Amino acid sequence: MKLTSLFLVFVFCSVSAQKVLPFDTLKLKEARDMFADDYGNLYLYRNKDFSFTKYDSLGKQLGKLMFTVPFKVQDIQNPLTVALFSENAQEMKFVDQNLNEIQRFDFKQKFSFIKHAYAEDLQQIWLLDESTKRLLQYNFRNETTINSFPFDANFDEVIDLLVFETKVYILTKTKFSVYNLKFEKLFEAPMENVKRFRRENEVILIIAKNIISKYIPEKGLVKIFEDPDAQIVDKNSLSYFEIKGNKLYLYTLEDIADIKKLKEAENQKKELEKAIEKLEKEKSEKSDILKVMDEIQDLGF
Repeated sequence: MKLTSLFLVFVFCSVSAQKVLPFDTLKLKEARDMFADDYGNLYLYRNKDFSFTKYDSLGKQLGKLMFTVPFKVQDIQNPLTVALFSENAQEMKFVDQNLNEIQRFDFKQKFSFIKHAYAEDLQQIWLLDESTKRLLQYNFRNETTINSFPFDANFDEVIDLLVFETKVYILTKTKFSVYNLKFEKLFEAPMENVKRFRRENEVILIIAKNIISKYIPEKGLVKIFEDPDAQIVDKNSLSYFEIKGNKLYLYTLEDIADIKKLKEAENQKKELEKAIEKLEKEKSEKSDILKVMDEIQDLGF
């Protein structure tokens, strides 16, 4: 038993899969969402004052935006041009690497009511027009609608939208769905506490409160990162980030492999504990039987 315990302690101590980054715990505590770009910079959005702040990996502030209404930050693919959309203000804006505004679009001038907007690139935006129940492909450079697709769904449930290679990805409060542009459903799966999409080249990721999942057409959804104790999680191309206990942790891709080993070791530990418990129980039962037999012999039977 002692040798087993020592072995398990060695396994757990040898797997260190996290790095604590120096960040102000108060800033992390008040963050509603977090984004990480591929340069290692962190962006925190606070719902308390509608602020959006950019920091380097050491916690030094690089830029800050203050909004008067809530804005939804699109996942940061290109840190040189960050897209933000406000349903309340019915506008989309782009900011540069210092969070200075470089462009703004007022949808009230051309559309009735836009529920969600997704900037595909620096030329085209996909819009969910709630009043007409349509998905619009809009070129904001020349202010023209390129395509219009009927989408008869409950727009109030929609949390995020992404369009890529003729596929429409929709996140609602309770599920993840994939459609083609005819809005024929290709895939659907239940989900909880979802926040937004992230696209890495051809890979579609779903960021939830404490889980990051990858969509694989042949397999469906596969969890690639999970921590039940995390407050917020995010990912860039090289690492995973999480806020837990108001501290910021970084996990490299190699760390994730170590976490898998750790979970395997935990499972082995549980199985070993069950086996030991079973053996001890059997030993105890045999001991009780022997005692009874001895007592019977003492009585002269």
